[in-house]
Amino acid sequence: MSAATATKAPATSTASITPVVVRLKVSLLRNGLRQSAGRRAVYVASLVIVLLFAALQLIGLIALRGNTYAMTVTVLLTAVLALGWAVMPLFFSGGDETLDPTRLVMLPLRPQPLVRALLVASLVGIGPLFTLCLLVGSVVAMAHGAAAYVTGVVAVVLALLVCVALARTVATANTRLLTSRKGRDLAVLSGLVIAVGAQVVNFGAQKLNSSGMSTLDPAADVVRWVPPASALGAVDSVSEGSYAVGLAQLALSGVALAVLLAFWQRSLTRLMTTPDGSTLQAAEPSRDKAGRSSGLGRLLPAGRTGTVMERSLRYVWRDPKTKAAWVTSLAIGLIVPVFNALQGTGSIYFACFAAGMLGIQMYNQFGQDTSAFWMVAMTISSTRDAYVELRARALALLVITLPYAALVCVLTTALLGDWAALPEVFGLSFSLLGAMLATGAWSSARFPYSIPQESYKNVAPGQASLAGFSIFGGMIAAALLCAPVITLTIWLNVSSGGDSWTWLLLPIGTAYGAAIALAGLHLAAPRTARQLPEILAAVSKG
Repeated sequence: MSAATATKAPATSTASITPVVVRLKVSLLRNGLRQSAGRRAVYVASLVIVLLFAALQLIGLIALRGNTYAMTVTVLLTAVLALGWAVMPLFFSGGDETLDPTRLVMLPLRPQPLVRALLVASLVGIGPLFTLCLLVGSVVAMAHGAAAYVTGVVAVVLALLVCVALARTVATANTRLLTSRKGRDLAVLSGLVIAVGAQVVNFGAQKLNSSGMSTLDPAADVVRWVPPASALGAVDSVSEGSYAVGLAQLALSGVALAVLLAFWQRSLTRLMTTPDGSTLQAAEPSRDKAGRSSGLGRLLPAGRTGTVMERSLRYVWRDPKTKAAWVTSLAIGLIVPVFNALQGTGSIYFACFAAGMLGIQMYNQFGQDTSAFWMVAMTISSTRDAYVELRARALALLVITLPYAALVCVLTTALLGDWAALPEVFGLSFSLLGAMLATGAWSSARFPYSIPQESYKNVAPGQASLAGFSIFGGMIAAALLCAPVITLTIWLNVSSGGDSWTWLLLPIGTAYGAAIALAGLHLAAPRTARQLPEILAAVSKG
């Protein structure tokens, strides 16, 4: 009797996993909302906004019913949804604690029932509800006839499960990454993906407006055979009477779901049975890093200048917030002039956007150090020390900014074919960069503020006004400082015969930018030396 009971016990335990994991998901959500009123307000506001947007999308999709391009829109929309489900866990893994299956390692659970339970629990949330609304609207937009609606029910279930399974598979396969420092770097860089994606969508929308929806038909004909969009394609096929084609498209989504579940289960097994060796043999990598550090140091000037430059460059590579700011500036500084040039609406002067975006990195130099700035402050005992510190930070910025700004200028000029304007664009970019180095150094000493390291906020509470004065005020001042070079550029372009002298803007702009940057560093150094305690208190607030 006891043997039979022992034999049946695992089956009973397995059957109870799914409701337990679902209740766990609901409990985690409920307890998270109980932590603060602010979190509840944010969640409720997010829920209302998402539901409102989903309702509008649902109405819009239903309005497409009978439209010639209904299939094109719905199939491509499903593909975009699936792409979003695949990418989002890499950037927002912290939003769902159940995305980390290593929390369940010590429990006696088998992979297959655990996969099933986690799949059902994944259906609880705002994301699945939003996806369900869009899938239902897509089916209504395409379905004609009882058979098509029956197919649509199966298609909605399959597409939703494929999206959720895809997200879980990606999250499980990258759990070690998502819980590491590099994973946190990736999460912070999500703003870059959003910014780049917005520019891509804007570019695509403009092309679509000029060419019409018919340009998307070839893409839709291909995507309708790619899961989970193939499930929605089956609805259109059945509506047209192609039952065999519809069945094949449903089968493709079913096979994709099975493959994803199998890969998820395999990744889950490997994750929960393999030790994490990321910290093994730490001594050898440390020695390698030390060697690399000395190699980098040999490329930089000797003394305090080289030390500060190396520290600043390592912040760019290793600190998540600093890396995010730099990569975002690098990307947007290239996207704005290049995309406008590709659209035929750009100007050669848009190339100066790269220098402006990277010049912003000079602002709040001490805030990037956070509470560690006290170690820097201990080494500053005179105005000369403060000047060398600021100059070295500016030089570290120029190591990246100068070649990058030049590259963007050349690329934009090549796309527009206006090579005669290249010298003046170089001059304007370098003068703008010098002005932003000057105002950034002074602003770093006058308006320092803290950058929290444990959240996605870039300004500590109560310091938003300081950040505003530091960045926007400095940018306005930089624009005013560039007025002489801008005025000279305008005068040479509008005066008769001035075009032949525009090449002078390159040496003039470069010399002016260097002079104004040095002047700004000299002006900021005395204030930095005098106000070290105030700066330390401001940057350590977060």
